[in-house]
Amino acid sequence: MNNNTYIRFDWAIKRLLRDKANFSVLEGLLTVLFNDKTKIVEILESEGNQQRDDDKFNRVDIKAKNSKGEIIIVEVQNTRELYYLERILYGTAKAITEHISLGDTYQEVKKVYSISILYFDLGKGNDYLYHGQNHFIGVHTNDELLITAKEEGAIVQKFPSEVFPEYYLIRVNEFNQVAKTPLEEWVRYLKTGVIDPETTAPGLPEAREKLRYYDMSPEERHAYDEHINAIMIQNDVLSTAKLEGLEEGRAEGRAEGRAEGRAEGHAEGRAEGLEEGHALGLEEGRALGRQEAVVETNRENAKNMKRLGVSVPVISQVTGLSEQEIELLL
Repeated sequence: MNNNTYIRFDWAIKRLLRDKANFSVLEGLLTVLFNDKTKIVEILESEGNQQRDDDKFNRVDIKAKNSKGEIIIVEVQNTRELYYLERILYGTAKAITEHISLGDTYQEVKKVYSISILYFDLGKGNDYLYHGQNHFIGVHTNDELLITAKEEGAIVQKFPSEVFPEYYLIRVNEFNQVAKTPLEEWVRYLKTGVIDPETTAPGLPEAREKLRYYDMSPEERHAYDEHINAIMIQNDVLSTAKLEGLEEGRAEGRAEGRAEGRAEGHAEGRAEGLEEGHALGLEEGRALGRQEAVVETNRENAKNMKRLGVSVPVISQVTGLSEQEIELLL
């Protein structure tokens, strides 16, 4: 039994990090992400905070207020969703309107940070972290617009970036390097569940103490295993559907090719038939290769789940591997 197995961050954010006693874990992530000491004052209510029957494997989010009065939305997305960027834009706009009352001046508008932890491939890019915000830049002068306003009897100047929402996209699957910085240590934990025993990255020492898998009750571990099971099954369903679509396309192409080959064979004779047979033999070889790739993918999934502490029967159910084969995996 590995007492240093840690639960996934999406489960922690769903069940544990809403507790004030555990704010330090989330504060650590925000501190390394913003490169600024961040203090959470409270967890705010929102639709995403509610537990629902349909949230087994998909979106998990938390909305918090920091010591500056700014709103921070942290969201974990396990499976692909169409129009994802449009949805996070809607989420930030909704957070802004939820926290300004009718009759308030626009001075009361809160700065919002949207943080997305993505366990799927979003777009094309080589980095694991992307950051975006609004800047107004002179078309001809290339300088940034500075706004002057009167606030509480004082004249203040601020850049639009101090007012408009900021977006952080953490593409977990793109992180494939040795963790050397606090941010890299955090992303490694998000991807693998591994935390260095000697880490000093903000929040991770607290995570080591609060997020141990075997510190949970048997009931909580069962619920957690079912959560991981649901995620793996969902991703397996999506991958299988994609493979089936590719196979159906190839099968249709082969059928059309054989029909054309037979028609041409009447005119071209045995030589054309030999070429078609050769092509079919190559295709069968490729099919065997694809089957081997699927088996290898299942083995890798089993290794990852085993490292996360998922029980062997659950891993067997998700991957189709035998319990004996799973026990032998390193």
